[in-house]
Amino acid sequence: MNILFVVTRAEDWPLDVPGVQVVPARAYLTDPAYSEDRSARVFNLCKSYRYQSVGYYVSLLAAARGHRPRPSVTAMQDMRSQRVVRLLSGEIDEQIRRALAHLQSQNFVLSIYFGRNITARYNPLAASLFALFEAPLLRAEFERRGEEWQLRGVRPIAASDIPEHHREFVVEAATQYFAGGGPRYRRKSTTRYDLAILHNPEDPEPPSDAKALQHFARAAEAVGLSTTLITRDDIGRLAEFDGLFIRETTAVNHHTYRIARRAEAEGMVVIDDPDSILKCTNKVYLAELMHQHDISAPRTLIVHRDNAAEIAPTLGLPVVLKVPDSAFSKGVVKVDTAEELAEAVQAMLEQSDLVVAQEFLPTPYDWRVGILDRRPLYVCKYFMARRHWQIIRRDSDGRAHTGNATTMSVGEAPAEVVRTALKAANLIGDGLYGVDLKQIGRKCYVIEVNDNPSLDAGVEDAVLKSALYREIMGVFVKRIEERKRAPESS
Repeated sequence: MNILFVVTRAEDWPLDVPGVQVVPARAYLTDPAYSEDRSARVFNLCKSYRYQSVGYYVSLLAAARGHRPRPSVTAMQDMRSQRVVRLLSGEIDEQIRRALAHLQSQNFVLSIYFGRNITARYNPLAASLFALFEAPLLRAEFERRGEEWQLRGVRPIAASDIPEHHREFVVEAATQYFAGGGPRYRRKSTTRYDLAILHNPEDPEPPSDAKALQHFARAAEAVGLSTTLITRDDIGRLAEFDGLFIRETTAVNHHTYRIARRAEAEGMVVIDDPDSILKCTNKVYLAELMHQHDISAPRTLIVHRDNAAEIAPTLGLPVVLKVPDSAFSKGVVKVDTAEELAEAVQAMLEQSDLVVAQEFLPTPYDWRVGILDRRPLYVCKYFMARRHWQIIRRDSDGRAHTGNATTMSVGEAPAEVVRTALKAANLIGDGLYGVDLKQIGRKCYVIEVNDNPSLDAGVEDAVLKSALYREIMGVFVKRIEERKRAPESS
């Protein structure tokens, strides 16, 4: 990766950051050597980001060249709008309150250098603001309104405005930023592209266990990818990478969706892409989608306050109730009596205006077909947990117990299972999906299409083994290369 600091004039940047090339803006915009360098990453340190200024065009052309500019043109526009600034900062209002609660003044200015502040206590807030607004050198202005602090505005810091006594710290912050804060797998010189893998090391039920993540890293190196494990705190580093692989449980009202949106806006290859997250994590949408395309599914009723009485007459008892954004068997209940039904529906409608009710189809196992790029990769049988109707049984304290799993090759699985799964997944897109189905006799019923399906060592990879990981990493390489060729053919 060739790191470029693009400045208005070379003499505007007085600091020496190891491993960084300082480039005048005019040279970056006009010298063909920079437009042909596909591995460059641009950090725009021009004096002004105003519309149609040199600084504006640096980020605009950097995006077209696949150089992942920081800040992006979108971030530049965000900084110029006080309304957008206020809207974006709403995500971190509580963090602002905690960070500034000790101050007695009415105004406060925070200087942010590559996500850090010279006073360590402000680093968490500085990192969050850097993630939101992306400028490498950023100044945030706060004001107290009553008992609350609010972000009034943000603007880039020109190199000439860095105080003399801050300059050594700026070099340290930049050097540390490019060194990377999280664990990084060993990089071979043959790697062509950089892939970020988003994970949550604190999650007791991650989509991929630690051993599977290691397999992904080895497979990535074999096909020319360097991998870095990142967490939600690394959103400001997305511009370093060509692709993002989300191995953390996703949801729409969640940082995983926001990070996927940001990565897609940066022009990165993203799995799970935000559109797939949006569609797969809402069971109301999936139920309607299956119905509209005549794909067999359990009889389903979309429940609201005015039709809750129709559940039992329409679907019978027992019946399965699902909160629309439920995942990993959370927010899914089976009720056996009218009394349980009324209580459960009332509780769920307090969380969501709509609830999904489905007929109960008891089977000893569920089928799972793993699909990527519109091709089936593996097929699993997930058996129900002992003395339970789901594959995951949770204790009263939240601990999970799972049933056994059997993995088979795609060719060994019933053709109708694979065909139905592909038909359902193709309605979502060409991402990585796990389609859950029940089979009764010869008929298959789609239960749901999952983005971010489980890929654990010793389970889903039991048949393909290392080839499963290489297949997935190979799709990343193919898509990254397609995107990098796109500017040449336009």
